[in-house]
Parts: sequence; structure tokens; C-alpha cells
Amino acid sequence: MEKIRLDKYLADMGQGTRSEVKKWIRKGAVSVNGETVKSPEYKVNCPSDQVSIQGRQVQYEKFEYYMLNKPAGTVSAREDSKEPTVLDLIRSKKRKDLFPVGRLDKDTEGLLLITNDGALAHDLLSPKKHVDKTYFVQLLKELKEEEKEQLEKGVDIGDEKPTLPAEVIFSEKKDQVYITIREGRFHQIKRMFHAVDNQVVYLKRVSMGSLKLDEKLLPGDYRVLTKEEIEGLREHA
Repeated sequence: MEKIRLDKYLADMGQGTRSEVKKWIRKGAVSVNGETVKSPEYKVNCPSDQVSIQGRQVQYEKFEYYMLNKPAGTVSAREDSKEPTVLDLIRSKKRKDLFPVGRLDKDTEGLLLITNDGALAHDLLSPKKHVDKTYFVQLLKELKEEEKEQLEKGVDIGDEKPTLPAEVIFSEKKDQVYITIREGRFHQIKRMFHAVDNQVVYLKRVSMGSLKLDEKLLPGDYRVLTKEEIEGLREHA
């Protein structure tokens, strides 16, 4: 059973800064298992102990996992002085150390994993793992069969090495495709189609590893991952 300081417990759960929660504790506003505790150093047993601040229970969560359908116009960052971030959309978050796993361009929509599980994020993003990421792409013009074959073999996008082979599947029209890549280079999808003389006009990520975007989520909506989805990601990574 993990033990954690009372002030850290409350600060981790977004109840204020360490100095702020220490003041609440010393004022007698915090109880553990129904007993008032005035020592910030008091060790709480997680997750069995019941902690309350001003009579409101605060449940400790070591890790949080959210699936977000990222809308266009938001940046994939923890904070930004000019633009709204993907974390601004997670209104029910408890922890203050959440971050997006990887980045989607500001104008790109779709699946984004938000968590504070650094080990899982590292495995999902590691170049050595080659975790599949699938995108729906609306192109400026129809993709020719020979251009599709080029993408599937790997193309030169100006880096030291060509891209790894991709999987390309036509959607209902020749200017709409699903493309699966196993890397995460800067603006990779856009640069790949530029390399075959085409242009991306709309881009949406639909899956990452075993995690698939919930079709019920509208742009800007999110939900907590299920236990099965979390386990699937860990197995895939």
C-alpha cells in the first residue's frame, strides 16, 4: 500500500499549491477517515484512507487516462500563452500533471491520449516500438495508384532517411484515404503527400496502437479510458 504526504495528496489532486493546502490543513479543514489532521506531513495510505477537505471527499488517482477527440484550433501542449490547449478541454481532470501523448498539429483533429503515465507515453512514442498510428486524410486531388505504391514503400521527405513503409487504403473516393504510419516525424503525413505532389486539406487521427477513436465523441469531447483500453495500450506498447 502506497503512502503519501497529506499536502502532496491534496496538491496532486488539484486542491491548490503545496503552500495553499498546508494552510487548509493547519486550519483544521482537512480530515482523514473522519478525524481532523493538522499536520501536512501526515502519511496517507492510498487508496484505502478517506480524505476530505471542508467536508468534501477527495479521491486520490495515481494515473488518469482520457481519450480526447481533438478539435481544430487547439494546440497539443500543457499550456500556451496565446492559444487554447487540449488540456483546457479536460474539465473533469483531477491531477495537475496531465499531458498529451504526442502532438497533433493545430489544424489536425482526432484521437489524442491525455494522461500522466510517463512510462506508457514513452513506450507509445518510442521510435523503437513502431506503434501504428492511422489517419483519415482528405486530399486536394485524387491519389494515383503509383503514388499510393510510393507511399507504401517509403518516400523522401527531406530527412536523412526515407519514411518507413506505410499502409494506404482508399476510402469512398480516390481523394480520401486512410494511412497508417509507424513513426512520428514533424508534419510527417503532410510531407509524405507533398512528396507525391499532393496536398492534405483535412487530417484526422483515428487510432493509435490498439486505441481507436470513439465515434460518439464530437470534436472537443472526451471520456475516461476503460480498463480494457488501458491494458490494450500497455500490451501493444
